[in-house]
Amino acid sequence: MEDAAVVVEPRITQEVQGAVLLVGLSRARKKNAFDIEMLRGLSDALTRLDADPSLRVGVVYAHGSDFTSGLDLADVAPHLAQGAPLFTDGAIDPWGTQGRRLSKPLVVAVKGLCYTVGIELLLNAEVCIASADTRFSQMEVSRGIFPFGGGTVRWVERVGWGNAMRWMLTGDTLDAKEALRIGLVQEVAPPDEVLGRAIAMAERIAAQAPLGVAATLRSARLAREEGPSAALQALLPELRDLMVSEDAQEGLRSFLERRPADFQGR
Repeated sequence: MEDAAVVVEPRITQEVQGAVLLVGLSRARKKNAFDIEMLRGLSDALTRLDADPSLRVGVVYAHGSDFTSGLDLADVAPHLAQGAPLFTDGAIDPWGTQGRRLSKPLVVAVKGLCYTVGIELLLNAEVCIASADTRFSQMEVSRGIFPFGGGTVRWVERVGWGNAMRWMLTGDTLDAKEALRIGLVQEVAPPDEVLGRAIAMAERIAAQAPLGVAATLRSARLAREEGPSAALQALLPELRDLMVSEDAQEGLRSFLERRPADFQGR
């Protein structure tokens, strides 16, 4: 008698909903701990989002009760020690520390455990909606390492030096209420509403002019990475390019005609 076929479930699920790509972390039995396959699956999904002109915003969420318990170090550590690439060559780095960065907005919906790389993922996104039951911990110092997914930079940017050091240097756990208070997340929702709120936020962003959204991201990132002066000098050249776009003309027409705009990204 032949053995029954083993069904291998994908580590990452993808679902298109209008102009939004829903990307699900799907290793619930391991509390969505990231192994190499899951890291690369998330990278591939965001690479698809970046390349497909019909997709305007991404939402990353979790199947199961927890967003992620962090890295599956038993699987990932050997790759890190050997200096092996974590992602396919030329693909998007979801944490934005090396290689290509996502050029479109990302909304993250977290719940349950959100540890280490989960926090660093939301810090590299544009908006985070947290379930009221979320527990956060940047606990790398308790494992003999440090936050290497952008946390040391982005915690400070997001919540200020004192708040960042308080949580990174202790590895202590903070709840959703405290995360909202210090600005780590942008909204807290009941557990059964968090994904719906994240999708609604993504759809709201997707309804705006894609070229305008992209220019806003570029300008804000330029200010963060190269300083305010560099971003200020680039404002007018960026605006001139946008003013001759079809979307800018549609924006003006829709305003004058008092109707919702129908942006095409051109």
